[in-house]
Amino acid sequence: MQTLTMTGMTAGALALLVALSAPPASATDNAAYKLVEPRMLSVAITGDMPGLVARDGKLVGYDGEILQIAADRLGLTVKPVPMEWSGAIAAVQTGRVDIIGGNVAWTEQRANTLSLTDPTGYFQNGITSKTENNWHTLANLEGKTVGSMTGFSFLPELRRIPGLELSLYDSSDAALRDLVAGRIQALVGDPPVIDYALSKNPAWGLANLPFTDNKSDFPLLTGVGRQYVFGLSKENKTLADAISAEIRKLWTACEVKAIGSRYGNVSKANYTPSAQNFRAGVDRPADWKPPVCGQ
Repeated sequence: MQTLTMTGMTAGALALLVALSAPPASATDNAAYKLVEPRMLSVAITGDMPGLVARDGKLVGYDGEILQIAADRLGLTVKPVPMEWSGAIAAVQTGRVDIIGGNVAWTEQRANTLSLTDPTGYFQNGITSKTENNWHTLANLEGKTVGSMTGFSFLPELRRIPGLELSLYDSSDAALRDLVAGRIQALVGDPPVIDYALSKNPAWGLANLPFTDNKSDFPLLTGVGRQYVFGLSKENKTLADAISAEIRKLWTACEVKAIGSRYGNVSKANYTPSAQNFRAGVDRPADWKPPVCGQ
């Protein structure tokens, strides 16, 4: 049997041998990621559509499909980890899960404690109440019993509204049930989650109207073009950057709109960033620009 030596090997054969023996690029890249389990992306699942939920071993929802695509391209297997939103950020910080997503809003405070990706989409908060109320300003909430979600970034701003009585919930479903039953008068929550729920339940007689105030002293409640992101630990910036790169590809190809159309994210506001580039110089370089469709 003839033995092939390195000296007798052609350049083409040597290149082929190297290519066949080298590990896949994704496996090599994965070594730089700080994962709970090797080559496994542990994802906090807080359970609200159309954000990020697990079905039949795959992530669905708007953020869910985006993250599933990114994980597949990076050679990572998704592992869903169900939990309440109130404990999700701490779970990332303590290494119980690798990533949170599903309508997670960017804030400077979160940028100080987490590695946040480029945005998957944009949004504007609003008031959910009986359709006939037509509530869409901060003044409309004065003296009202208002529901929201435990751990939401804008809660300190809600508490500053005169006479507002705040009720906190661990799930949007529970908050909406209390709103329908009349135990609270209004709800300020995740716009995509609420819009999705209302589209499925028109008999509730509820409307979700964006704030029209846009007040600088209530930026988290009334600001326009705010960003939804994924959050990872500070030690996992390499993976956060890799996921951001995959998100950028989906914006460039405008695939985000195709994904969004499956979950009711059809408003222009879902794909339009704020005129104020508030992340530049904070957790992004000074010349960073938020992604838009086709770019």
